[in-house]
Amino acid sequence: MSRCTTPLVILCVSLASACGPREVPYDQEIANWRAQKDEFMRESAESPILPESRAAFQPLHYYPVDPEYRVPAALSVAASGDILQMPTSTGERRQMRRIGTLRFTLKGQPLTLTAFVDVAENDMRRLFVPFSDLTNGNETYTGGRYLDLERTATGIYDLDFNRAYFPFCYYNPKYDCPVPPRENRLTTPVRAGERMSAVAH
Repeated sequence: MSRCTTPLVILCVSLASACGPREVPYDQEIANWRAQKDEFMRESAESPILPESRAAFQPLHYYPVDPEYRVPAALSVAASGDILQMPTSTGERRQMRRIGTLRFTLKGQPLTLTAFVDVAENDMRRLFVPFSDLTNGNETYTGGRYLDLERTATGIYDLDFNRAYFPFCYYNPKYDCPVPPRENRLTTPVRAGERMSAVAH
């Protein structure tokens, strides 16, 4: 069984240019990021796609890029040592440390999401934000989607749902992927980021 590893972390290592500053239009920046993820899924030894299926791999499906789904979020830091036993796709439990609550407004609606780090991981430079929303099960993966955020000194984060992605267990059930907790269930549809291929948008 494999632990679910976030694609952004892998891309930052293997495709360092994808994570650096870019002087390109926002739509093109997202298009480049998605193309590099397709390359990772098709060619990397770390890809969740089975080796025998990679040659036939088709580009991932996304909603159209929508700048309204990119919003600033303020992080309220949680009490030290706040640990959640987060369920996973295989029925296991993963120890996740609550870092804090992200507060933001999406399409006029005030919302919150909890940001975590895996207790077993040494890298504290990135926040893990698993979430579910009203598209799950019909437009997006039933098990929710993920966001990764680079830590900031200001406590203000660039929350970009156009970069929301499916966990690896969507492509390969051998992966053990955290399931978004109740506190991260958004009561609104988030039509941005990765989606299932059958959705016509």
